[in-house]
Amino acid sequence: MLPSSNETPMLAFEHLQKHFHAGTVNETTVFNDFNLTVACGEFVSIVGSNGSGKTTLLNLLCGTLPVDGGRVLLDGEDITHHTDFRRAARLGRVFQDPTAGTCPALTIMENMALAENKNKPFHLGFAVSKQKTKAYREQLSQLQMGLEDKLHTPVGVLSGGQRQALALLIATMTDISVLVLDEHTAALDPKSSETVMALTDAIVRAKGLTAVMVTHNLRFAVQYGSRLIMMDKGACVLDSINGRKEDYRIEDLLKVFNEISIECGN
Repeated sequence: MLPSSNETPMLAFEHLQKHFHAGTVNETTVFNDFNLTVACGEFVSIVGSNGSGKTTLLNLLCGTLPVDGGRVLLDGEDITHHTDFRRAARLGRVFQDPTAGTCPALTIMENMALAENKNKPFHLGFAVSKQKTKAYREQLSQLQMGLEDKLHTPVGVLSGGQRQALALLIATMTDISVLVLDEHTAALDPKSSETVMALTDAIVRAKGLTAVMVTHNLRFAVQYGSRLIMMDKGACVLDSINGRKEDYRIEDLLKVFNEISIECGN
């Protein structure tokens, strides 16, 4: 979907092309002239079966995969050929693996200090300032996991839910434009998943972030966010921007899933 108004979208994928194993017998086309825009402040939940293009879309956005054609725009700026670390200045990402967003050998305080210095020049000096202790404790207390009393605990000994909550906090400590959530509750137990998802919603709302979340949890997709998209074969087959998201139910999504599955011969 291309912009329909004069307002610049926060995210825009224009005529996107992406192929894997090009020129071989195993060539696969994931995206062929794919278009999508996300308005500033939208919280988009993306669902779809394996191979539908969900995670590939996030990787193209974050720069961990190159684009074969088309453009990726962030707040009107063409970032198609920007490196992943350059994009990271404006994108915060939380991965499916709780160990991917933090440094396990460092303490909670050291992880937060590194995150806070994102986009800043590094000079010789102490990385961790005791003057920041109070501020870090206040931020951690919002997670309601008791981490504010474990500032000097190595992150590697935390539970998966605690690490993912910390990764979420770390990803949003600086002034990012978009929060990218890559199945960030999939590896957690049910209780931790609920906790991290509620924290996600609270942080997105409090900071007024634009967020894009890929999830296999249909209930989370329906319950959270302002927009729901279902993808299949590199295309959007359902988009609540054409209707009210609150009108969608899990049963509606399952029906579409089943129709897609039958068409594929499964």
